[in-house]
Amino acid sequence: MIGMDHDMDFDVGDFNADTMDTGGAVSLFSIRSLVNFFVGFGWTGVSFYDDINSKAVLYLLAICVGGLFSYATIFLIKKLKKLEHNGAYKIADCVGKTCDVYLRIPAVGEGRGKVQISLNGSIHEFDAVSTGEAIATGKRVKVVAVEGTVLKVE
Repeated sequence: MIGMDHDMDFDVGDFNADTMDTGGAVSLFSIRSLVNFFVGFGWTGVSFYDDINSKAVLYLLAICVGGLFSYATIFLIKKLKKLEHNGAYKIADCVGKTCDVYLRIPAVGEGRGKVQISLNGSIHEFDAVSTGEAIATGKRVKVVAVEGTVLKVE
């Protein structure tokens, strides 16, 4: 029927058929590089068909340009893959680091405050409890332990 749009999603175990994740591998013989080879090859052949009389030279030039298109695609994809960043962190990595008090931390047993800490290049905010006296906003503290998602600081 005209005008109908269908979206299909297949999940079989760990295999998800609606993604084209290559696991980070960029291959010379992929559909993307093959398509770009033929784009370069075809447009070179069409562009220089009337200007180059020798078919062998025309084919050689078209193959070279097609190869350059494939190489450029692979080069750009590899460069783009380097921009990927995994922002995952483990809260246990906070132990031993210094951080800034964002909201006043009451003395032991009187409640929680908040701290901001840098992990893996990004700032995170966590609840914090003091191991001694109250700590004012803006002070620098050191994380001595982690209990669940709460940092113990001094």
